[in-house]
Amino acid sequence: MYDRIKGFRDFYPGAMSARREAIDDIEEIARRYGFREIGTPALERTEMYADKSGEEIVEELYNFTDHGGREVALTPELTPTVARMVVEKQQELAKPIKWVSTRPFWRYEAVQQGRFREFYQTNVDIFGSSEPIADAEILAYAADALTELGLTVDDFEFRVSHRDILGGLLESFDADIDTEAAIRAVDKRDKLAVGEYRALLGDAGLSESQAEEFDALLDTDEENLDDLVAAAETERVERAVGNLQDVLDATADLGAREYCTLSLDTARGLDYYTGVVFECFDTTGTVGRSVFGGGRYDDLIEGFGGQPTPAVGVALGMATLSLLCERAGVWPAETTTTDYYVLQVGDTRETAARITRDLRERGHVVETDIAGRSFGGQLEYADSIGAETTVIVGEQDLADGNVTVKRMDSGEQRQVPVAEFPED
Repeated sequence: MYDRIKGFRDFYPGAMSARREAIDDIEEIARRYGFREIGTPALERTEMYADKSGEEIVEELYNFTDHGGREVALTPELTPTVARMVVEKQQELAKPIKWVSTRPFWRYEAVQQGRFREFYQTNVDIFGSSEPIADAEILAYAADALTELGLTVDDFEFRVSHRDILGGLLESFDADIDTEAAIRAVDKRDKLAVGEYRALLGDAGLSESQAEEFDALLDTDEENLDDLVAAAETERVERAVGNLQDVLDATADLGAREYCTLSLDTARGLDYYTGVVFECFDTTGTVGRSVFGGGRYDDLIEGFGGQPTPAVGVALGMATLSLLCERAGVWPAETTTTDYYVLQVGDTRETAARITRDLRERGHVVETDIAGRSFGGQLEYADSIGAETTVIVGEQDLADGNVTVKRMDSGEQRQVPVAEFPED
């Protein structure tokens, strides 16, 4: 008996059918928006992640030396991979590039609610547009994907911010501040005690009074965004506030404005984010962490050796998304369904096989006996797999030119001519 590895999960047919239905809904919305599906490898060179996120990221990877002596890692996220792909064929790809992908990722970290070491995400990205409507389309796609699953504005919200607002505010202080470290501290603001959070800001170079002032600015509401411009007195903050307002205005045009709220302490921890960022949260607080997030990363393609290419995207994680849907009572039922069970009695395999083939060709889910069961055993099995209809192909019925069709829910049954079955 072998134990399953911690942080990895099994999905039996019922659970997998629910996941498949949810993924199909999410991908169908992406298709309607014109996103094209791509496939990506499970392995990349370890240095790709170390170069972009620092050597400390290696401790979170499933990495090893392969038989060719290469240092490789199971992919912990998709963004570096798609950046590499864009660079490789940048001149051939029509802009904007709109891609979608659903697949597993691997990250060696602590297992907790909604977080596993193997996890599945649907990634949706746009490359080649810096227009606010591109950011708005990502937000609108995410909103439509969630409402397609049955969620409403009462179930979730997108907390939207802008990295340049945070960076510009920090630069306005007369201090030697590690801006990225301070932004990473902001990303942990809701997760830490006030003292711990302020200590991280101090480690990033802010004095106690500066940390207090900066923290107060993060509570600015949407109606008072101009106060941030006045407080910072920098063009960077002014441009960022204008861009953020343009994105929110564009979400109104696309029907997603009601899902968006200003939240300046939404920072996204990864350093490659450059502009608008957002995270999805359960409005009831039952799911106690971000459901998923996304944002703009305009410098990443150039950092991979490509031409300057603006980019924005979102990654919907299945684990946390299922928690939100379960809380709201809209996660698909974990059941499997069968349209027909073709039951054989006696030497009727040839006719039963023909009926089975005909039903399958019409697109139905059909099972028949492959285990040599008795009549009662087959009927019991048909019931266990949720067969809606059982077609009884018996020797006596066939002698009369008939088969018996039985509705499993009501028990109603009737005989029909075998030559006419299945009917139109």
